[in-house]
Amino acid sequence: MSLSGGRGEEAMELWKSHVRAELFRRDCLQKDPFSGLFTKVSRLEELLNLHLSLWEDLERQSFSSSDDGIKRPVEGTNSPKLYLQFRQTEHIRQELEQKVSDLTSDLYLREAELQFCHSQVARYRTEAVLLAKEACSLKDDLSDYQYKLECQSKELAALRLEQKMLKEELAATRQEKEGLLERWLEEKREEAVRLNKHNATQERWNRFAGQMNKHLFGGSHQMRAASNGPQIIQRDSTEQPLPKKNK
Repeated sequence: MSLSGGRGEEAMELWKSHVRAELFRRDCLQKDPFSGLFTKVSRLEELLNLHLSLWEDLERQSFSSSDDGIKRPVEGTNSPKLYLQFRQTEHIRQELEQKVSDLTSDLYLREAELQFCHSQVARYRTEAVLLAKEACSLKDDLSDYQYKLECQSKELAALRLEQKMLKEELAATRQEKEGLLERWLEEKREEAVRLNKHNATQERWNRFAGQMNKHLFGGSHQMRAASNGPQIIQRDSTEQPLPKKNK
C-alpha cells in the first residue's frame, strides 16, 4: 500500500508540474504580442510625466512674480532644451541606479538562495549516503533473513517428514499392540476354556471317585460284617474245650 501510494503521489506531482508549465507557456504566448507595446506605453507615460514636471519647473524659473502680482521673465535662465535634456539624463541615471540597486538586492537574494540550495544539496547528499548505507544494511539483513528462512523451511520440512514417519510408526505400533492384545485375549480365553474343561473334568472325576469310594467302601463293610458274624456266633462241633491249667 505504501509503494502504490508513493507512486500515486509522484504521478500527481508530475501532472501538476506539467499543468503549471503549460499554463505559464500559455500566459507567455498570450502576453508576447503585447509585451513590447505595454513597455513602450509605460515608457512614454513616464517621459510625458517628466516633461510636464520639467515644463512646470521651467515656467516657475522663467517668470518671477513682483510685488504687484505681475509675472516678469527672468534674465539669464538656461535654455529649456538643455535643461530638459539634463533632467532626462538625471532621470535616466536615477532609474539606472535604482535598477542597479534592485539587481544588486536580487543578486544578494539569489546568492542567499544559492547558498541555501547548496546547503540543502549537501544535506540531501548526506541523507542519501546514510540512506544508501541503511539500504545496504537492510539488504544484508534481508539476505540473512532469507537464508534463515530457507534453513528453517528445510528444518520444518525435515521435521514434518520425521513427524510423518513417527505417525506411521505409531500407527504400526498401535496396530501391533492391538494385534498382540487380541492374541493375548484369545490365548486367555482359550486357557480359560481349557481350565474350565479341566475343572469340569476334575469335578466329574472327583464325583465319580467319591461315588466309587462310597460304593467300594460300603460293599467292603458289608462283606466284613457278613464274614465276621458267623465265626463269632457258630462254633465247630469238633472243637474240644481247652484243658484248664492247674493252679
